[in-house]
Amino acid sequence: MTTTTQLRLYDLVPTEVDAFIEWWNARLVPARAAHGFVVEFAYLDRDASKFSWALSLPTDAAGFAAAEATYMTSPERESAFDGVPQRVASSHVALVDAISVR
Repeated sequence: MTTTTQLRLYDLVPTEVDAFIEWWNARLVPARAAHGFVVEFAYLDRDASKFSWALSLPTDAAGFAAAEATYMTSPERESAFDGVPQRVASSHVALVDAISVR
């Protein structure tokens, strides 16, 4: 089966890094999981306030886009973001392909 992976790169507000990580683990990951998304990895470059993570779904790009659209308007997402201050200064999001390492 095809798996589609989305890479998410965030420049975090430096004073909000710890609060972001706590919120991400406690609220965002479960909200994504409720819609079938799997977090493949997450890394923090604390000195640069950069956070990188990838999530996947066992479907093609069109199926991923449909699931993403459903998630974006879901009560789980709304609840995860309710009352949360802006902690991401900028972001880049893209579907990515795995590259074999030889």
